[in-house]
Formats: sequence, C-alpha cells, structure tokens
Amino acid sequence: MAMSFNFVRYKKIWFAISSVLVIASLVLVVMWGLNPGIEFTGGSSLKISYEQQPSLEEVRDKLNSFNFSYQARLMEGNAVIVKIPRKSVEQDLQNEIINELGELGELKEESKGFEMISSVIGEELKNKTSLIVFFSLLAILIYITFAFRKISRPIPSWQYGLATIIALFHDAMIPLGVFAYLGHQYGVQITIPIVTALLTVFGYSVNDSVVIFDRVRENLMKGEGVDYSSTVNFALNQTLTRSLNTSLTTLFVLTAIFVIGGTTLHYFSLALILGVVCGTYSSLFLAAPLLVWWRERNLTN
Repeated sequence: MAMSFNFVRYKKIWFAISSVLVIASLVLVVMWGLNPGIEFTGGSSLKISYEQQPSLEEVRDKLNSFNFSYQARLMEGNAVIVKIPRKSVEQDLQNEIINELGELGELKEESKGFEMISSVIGEELKNKTSLIVFFSLLAILIYITFAFRKISRPIPSWQYGLATIIALFHDAMIPLGVFAYLGHQYGVQITIPIVTALLTVFGYSVNDSVVIFDRVRENLMKGEGVDYSSTVNFALNQTLTRSLNTSLTTLFVLTAIFVIGGTTLHYFSLALILGVVCGTYSSLFLAAPLLVWWRERNLTN
C-alpha cells in the first residue's frame, strides 16, 4: 500500500504545534480578554453620511475632544459609523457629536442618527450566543458518535466525536487569540458577524473531519492497512487532495472579500480565513492522528 506522506508518524510534532498555538491564544484571551461590541455590552451607535467622505484620522480628531471611548469606521456610501460602548448618550451630547462631525464636510439629507442598544438586550445576546455554541457542540458530538456507531473497534465510536470537539476547540481558540490581540492593540470588537463566522467554521471543520473519518470507516470495513495507524494514514492521503483543493478555493474567495470587500466585511472574512486555515490543519494533523494516539495508549496500558 503506497502512501505519499506519513501523517501519523509525526503526530507528536503536530500536537506540539497545536498546543503552542492554543496555549498562546488562551494566554492572550485571559490576559487581555475579548473586546465585545455594543451588540453584547449595550451602547450607542451613530451613522452619519457625507457628500464627500472625510478621512478616519479627521473623524478621530473630532471625537477625541469628547471624554468617552469609541470605535469609528468608514463605510460604503461615504458614511461613518461611531460606536460608543456602555454609554447612554443624552440628546445634547448627540447634537454636539453630530455638529462636530458635521464640520468635516457637507452631510447628506436625513443622513444622521443615533441607535441605542440596551445592556439588557446585550446580555440576552451573550446568553443566546453561549447556548448556541453549547448546543452546536453537543449536537456535533451526538451526530458523529451515532454516525460511526458501527465501527466500535479498534476504538469506540464516541472517540471520533471527542476528537472532532478537540479539533473544533483548536479551530475556534486560535482565531479568538488573534482577535484578543487585535482588540487590545487596535480596538477591534467581537461582533455578531464574527461570532457567525466562527460558527460557520465549526460546520466547515466538522465536514472536513467527517470526510476523513468516513474514509477510515470504509478502509476498516475493507481491511485496508496492516494496523489501525496505517489505515488512518491511508485515509488521510486519500482525502489530502480533496481537503487542500476545497480549502484553497475557499481561501481565494475569502481573501478577495478581505482585500476588496470593504470595512463591513473585513473582520468577518478575517475570522473565516483564520478558521478555514486552522480547520484544514486540525482535520489532517490533529483529529485523525489523535485517534491513533488513543489507540496506541490503549495498547500500552
């Protein structure tokens, strides 16, 4: 049985790389935390549109004269979005902010207005997001355990589900570490689109892992490989081209969105890019080799 690359032989190296990246991400998240957007914390959002869009530096110069934290972004249509977390903006202050920003250029008709998001709504969104993540992971674990119930040898079917959950933690933790750094250094906030991107990555990564595990199941039934390690390795080589082609074509599109898609899609596409890269790595170098490592530990104990 010819194999182009021995994935499982170097599994300890792959585990070490993943461990370093996950631990570093955990340290960043614990040390700096994530910077939640006003969707989660509550706050105020101002959208103001110009006939001729000013620069972001000009907008910040005007806003720095006020004593509050904020996040400002330039949007399509010559618009500026200003988000003020955890602050109730009184009508007088709203008028002052709009007047200050109005000095930067001629405003479009009916182009300005504040939107308030209460902290109660923000807390509800946080709770619902946590529940969505929890039930998504639980459903994935149950599905994979059920799907692979017929191959309880040489390892129990639930370990396929556990390997997938560990890979998903890896795929989510590394992007969160990156966003913890971006939030600390550049004020990038965790918003609903970013959470949506990470949940999308869950589905993408699970799909990749299930394809590999399904090939392992087929090879076990056919008796391919002299032992479990070679069977898994054969399955990884069978799916390698498919995994790389799928990931690369996805990354081409996401990179184009990141570069030319505008500021509204910038961090959404970045989260997806990070997730797809991590998901491809974990499917090939983490989830399946974990099965072999568990099998070897069972044999030595």
